[in-house]
Amino acid sequence: MSAALGVSVIVCAYTEDRWDELGAAIASLQRQSIPPDEILIVIDHNPALYTRAEAHFSGVKVLENVRQRGLSGARNSGIAAAQSAIIAFMDEDAIAAPDWIERLKAGYENPQVVGVGGAIEPLWAAGRPGWFPQEFDWVVGCTYLGMPTTVKPIRNLIGCNMSFRREMFDAIGGFRDGIGRIGTRPVGCEETELCIRARQYAPNSLLTYDPQARVQHRVPPQRSTWHYFRSRCYSEGLSKALVARYVGANSALASERAYTFVTLPQGFKRGLVDALTRRDLDGLRRASAIGLGLAITTTGYLVGVVMERLAARRKPAAAPQSSERPAI
Repeated sequence: MSAALGVSVIVCAYTEDRWDELGAAIASLQRQSIPPDEILIVIDHNPALYTRAEAHFSGVKVLENVRQRGLSGARNSGIAAAQSAIIAFMDEDAIAAPDWIERLKAGYENPQVVGVGGAIEPLWAAGRPGWFPQEFDWVVGCTYLGMPTTVKPIRNLIGCNMSFRREMFDAIGGFRDGIGRIGTRPVGCEETELCIRARQYAPNSLLTYDPQARVQHRVPPQRSTWHYFRSRCYSEGLSKALVARYVGANSALASERAYTFVTLPQGFKRGLVDALTRRDLDGLRRASAIGLGLAITTTGYLVGVVMERLAARRKPAAAPQSSERPAI
């Protein structure tokens, strides 16, 4: 069944600073063991980058984001233009393994599966900081310690490596504006909200994670700093509060409970053990980063909840309802 399904790959870009990375991303997609039916580059409100990309790339569709500025709008512009039954997404600073599309397509053998994603491995430009815990690799948009190591259903896919059936977008709409990243603003969770909305619409559907469907994601030096770690954790909390507004707190935080009460305590313990038994100072720093990262993320979430409640009181009629169907 999956062999007959075509695949459109959408790559969104917003800055010429990542031109070389964009070229490497497209080259990796053009070297796939099973080629995509089409590759779409969506330029997010940057006319100079659009002109340059349109002139440079061959065998690729270059589009402008005709919707609201930001990653959600760019992805929705791509979805509207895509022609295939499966729509995949990869970041412009990522590199797909040669069998990435082949692995994604295999996941759709099961008709219950509406989405398939895979592992995202960090490529640290300046080397991985010794203090940076693997449990927090989501901070840099990558697969984190605690995710499945075999093919399994999960709650939500990660934006740098995900795919969905086109019919899912036809049924529930696209990515919701106002949640996803805009430029360098370190927010996210638009794919989390989409995935939860898909499962709420069709409870028997499945989103599958295949760790062998791999991409590598570049991590620039500025994202391996404590400042970025702190900022991203806080923004994640704010984003989770916004997701909870649309899909409910129980759904928005379902995966986070196991992560908070199982994965993070194990990581904290490992860091302390490394510090005590191996005299590894970075072990103590990793344990500290886990504790502080959780506290900062929780603070962001609580601030976000308060902000949402205050906004709802000021403008109750304008508060969007979870039944809304975002357009694509």
